[in-house]
Amino acid sequence: MSVLQIVDFEKIISIIREAAGLFRDNEAAGTITVKGRADFVTEVDMAVQKTICGRLSALYPEIQFMGEEKDNRDIDFGRPVWILDPVDGTTNLIHHFPENCISLALSDQHQVVAGIIYNPWHDELFFATKGGGAFLNGKPIHVHSCSTFSDCLISVGTTPYSREYADSVFRQIRNVFLRAADIRRTGSAALDLAYVACGRLDAYFEQFLKPWDFSAGMLILEEAGGKVTDYEGNPVSPEHPQDILATNSLIHAEMKETLSI
Repeated sequence: MSVLQIVDFEKIISIIREAAGLFRDNEAAGTITVKGRADFVTEVDMAVQKTICGRLSALYPEIQFMGEEKDNRDIDFGRPVWILDPVDGTTNLIHHFPENCISLALSDQHQVVAGIIYNPWHDELFFATKGGGAFLNGKPIHVHSCSTFSDCLISVGTTPYSREYADSVFRQIRNVFLRAADIRRTGSAALDLAYVACGRLDAYFEQFLKPWDFSAGMLILEEAGGKVTDYEGNPVSPEHPQDILATNSLIHAEMKETLSI
């Protein structure tokens, strides 16, 4: 029996919706620990992770747990593992900018088999299982059909934790901007991937993303008809940090070429 047959995703979604209520605790959101340059954790991050980890462990003690705010060195990706970002877009949360979400993926046998992304501010829940399609609030979603780069809207990531790469990052952003219709920057990798999946964006790219940043969104996008690789066009793994190029699939080759200039 596969792990997808064991997991009750209605229960999982209910847990995520409940935990997302913690986003509205302004006092906790303002209690901040600095992990690094532009890298913050709030009491909301910690409370959401503790809540979801506790509930998942009680329901499925046999499934491992990988979270942004814990030591993950003991994870065996050959076995089932939850991959959680309790608040993707923590800086946005601190500044009351409503582009943040809970991102939860389920991986088994070295590949992502389920993904859930929930933005409580807009009450939007993105969901996909491998081979089962992608959905937004229960309705099927698909990537946008734009194949002309100059008509495409592209989301960019600035790799804020590694500012020593700012020159190369902003050179890539400039090259994309000059070819595309326009660019956007949300500050949440998970939501950027979800927005490409539902056709609001045509592509998204960012370097040095962690597995909890992209795992759920990667599957959702692929199930919606999109394509996710690294900048060189190689497959992406949930096991380690990656440079992420995510598109509606129609402009993938041109995006890859543009990033290499």
